[in-house]
Amino acid sequence: MGIIYTILEQINGFFGMTGLLEIIKTGNYQSLLTYQGITSALQPLLPLVLVLELVRGLLYRKFNVINYKIPLFSYILNAILGRYLSIGMAIIMIGLFEKYAILHISFTWYWFVYGYIIWEFSHFIYHFLGHKVRLFWCLHSTHHAPESMNLSISYSHFFLEGPYADIIRTSICILAGVPPPMLFVIMFVDGFWGSFIHIGDTVIKDARLGFIGKLILTPSHHRVHHAKNPMYMDTNYCNLLNIWDKVFKTYQLEIKEIPVEYGITRTVKPNHFLDAYFGEFIELGKDIYHAPGIINKILYLFMPPGWSHTGDHKTAKVMREKFLASQK
Repeated sequence: MGIIYTILEQINGFFGMTGLLEIIKTGNYQSLLTYQGITSALQPLLPLVLVLELVRGLLYRKFNVINYKIPLFSYILNAILGRYLSIGMAIIMIGLFEKYAILHISFTWYWFVYGYIIWEFSHFIYHFLGHKVRLFWCLHSTHHAPESMNLSISYSHFFLEGPYADIIRTSICILAGVPPPMLFVIMFVDGFWGSFIHIGDTVIKDARLGFIGKLILTPSHHRVHHAKNPMYMDTNYCNLLNIWDKVFKTYQLEIKEIPVEYGITRTVKPNHFLDAYFGEFIELGKDIYHAPGIINKILYLFMPPGWSHTGDHKTAKVMREKFLASQK
């Protein structure tokens, strides 16, 4: 019975049903008008859509269990380690930097807009570094390794990426004056939308979402972000608002003539969890070992993925420039 109870507890934890079941049990539906009630009601939505995605894939014979292997094992590790480390880092950063905030704001709708713009900027910084600094790419690459797109990919992260991300995002937001209660609301909205934009084409085929795609980042934008096509690599770093991608010239629309190819440019063992999880660390270690001199060894840690001490660079920027030149 103990094993069954543990399994049921994990299933309940995955679907996030505890809060909603408590509301139903007590009959306190008035709480749905509060932040806690709203989050309790929305939390199970994306896992349920994931199940719908799986069912539709089975019905349309597009389901391949291998596509869910890397996200599944990543979710298990993150549920044990990453989640608590990430929360811990956010709390530590709040404690360290709240007293140094450059301004103090109230929880009003207009300051919420300010807070979200600051959050999106902090997310852009973390995400940009995750693609442009080799060591941080080792943490982030697990998320890009799967060669398909579906909602389960939102669970596919190296367990240390969340803590690294929240050190950067929380620090910037707190220093910019975003109060912790507002920050946690923003984190929930960001997490909800950030999961949704991984939705697969078995549920939404054309993910541009019409006029909405001109205002915010859609699943189409994020499919572009997950592409290994030279035209698409290292674009669309934001999560909901596209303002900072447009400011820093990393905004990229999905081009009908260039179908998205998912994955990373390194040859990954097909659907091999350990290679997807640790492969970039192993490759980085090899490059550092073979690099001549201490300076080159250090540069491999902080230069972009694809950088080489030989000058034969294969960074995303170089590959994109070569691709564009070949189209002229």
